[in-house]
Amino acid sequence: MSDRSKHRRRRGILLPGLALCLLLIGLGVWQVQRLIWKTDLIARTEAALAAPPVAAPETPPTGDFEYRRVTLSGHYLPGADTLVRAVTDRGPGYWVMTGFQADAGWQLLVNRGFVPETRTDAAERTAPSGPVTLTGLMRASQPGGAFLRSNDPAGGRWFSRDTAAIADATGIGPVVPWFLDLDRGDALALPIGGLTVVAFPNNHLSYALTWFAMAAGLAVLLHVATRQSTDPQD
Repeated sequence: MSDRSKHRRRRGILLPGLALCLLLIGLGVWQVQRLIWKTDLIARTEAALAAPPVAAPETPPTGDFEYRRVTLSGHYLPGADTLVRAVTDRGPGYWVMTGFQADAGWQLLVNRGFVPETRTDAAERTAPSGPVTLTGLMRASQPGGAFLRSNDPAGGRWFSRDTAAIADATGIGPVVPWFLDLDRGDALALPIGGLTVVAFPNNHLSYALTWFAMAAGLAVLLHVATRQSTDPQD
């Protein structure tokens, strides 16, 4: 084989391999960046969960406000609850979303908790009447629906806690763009509060190591292949 042919063969192996190696390194770096972001998110969330509750704001604070513990006073609005499909460690069922009038003059939706799908009788989950003080976690509205399942307001089928759509469907008027996940109350009463799952999978380090290992392995293969392509016996 001529030197020119060997050079073309070497370049045909080396250039695509180097491009792929750089791509793998880039994916590893991206996962390291995701690891830093996720670690910070977990630390901030754990700090918010451990902090004492503060007065609930009408407008969400700038930045990441989810899982912030808040408290507010007011009364539940009359009207039917909205049942939103849910699966918890207690099995399938529904979140019970109820309108609430805050003493500060604005309205929101409160996720009062979970009811099993076999216990959806309204008589078992009557909201308290009169003034109450609530404590729970701020949660961002969930517009649209769930994966492959869109909310159907006309049919009364809900798969996500879309505050604006639920408020419109129930006719309670404008609500703030977040809802309250109520803390656990009476363990024997429905709905069952305090079932919010706060968990963030953090596998970014293993993903990063996998991409870097693949890049290193490819680099070794490229080295071997290019040496073979220039072997004098070819």
